[in-house]
Amino acid sequence: MLAIPDEQDVRLRAGLIAGDEPTLAEVYDTYGPVVYGMALQVTGDRGAAEDIAQEVFVDLWRRPERFDPHRAPLRGWLMLIARRRGIDWIRRRGTQERVRQAAVTDPPPALVEDDVLASTARKQVRRAIADLPAPHRQAILLAYYRGLTYREVARTLNIPEGTAKWRLRNGLRRIGEQLRAEGLTYD
Repeated sequence: MLAIPDEQDVRLRAGLIAGDEPTLAEVYDTYGPVVYGMALQVTGDRGAAEDIAQEVFVDLWRRPERFDPHRAPLRGWLMLIARRRGIDWIRRRGTQERVRQAAVTDPPPALVEDDVLASTARKQVRRAIADLPAPHRQAILLAYYRGLTYREVARTLNIPEGTAKWRLRNGLRRIGEQLRAEGLTYD
């Protein structure tokens, strides 16, 4: 359902699309504090909130056409983006913390057989990834080896977010099918 847009939001969008820097400054001065506040509320981290606020406005500057004043007011749209980025930050932080904890914990002494099996499994996984079509392989490597979110994968590959999600999901499915066909089971 399309809403009647606020005239100021329509004017600001037009200025942003035209590349008018004073318009960006006006948007930042008007909405910067609420975007920062939303990011701070979600993350609880001042530094992360500052980074997220900056990312939101940089993204608005780079792709102003993504904002549609007929669908939502600019304030609400910016706050939604800030909230989503904050949630992404929390997820990445949790993953990074789990990886750090796993690295700090001394592993139990492994049996030679365990090392051989693990090495074989790694080779099979690498081969399954190498066998993927290039677009799927790129998405998998960015997400699972560089730790990017699907949004960051989409941005890096310059593709829509839905396409990035599909490539990741489809790539993982193909890897799983190949590993099962080779007799590797994972629980």
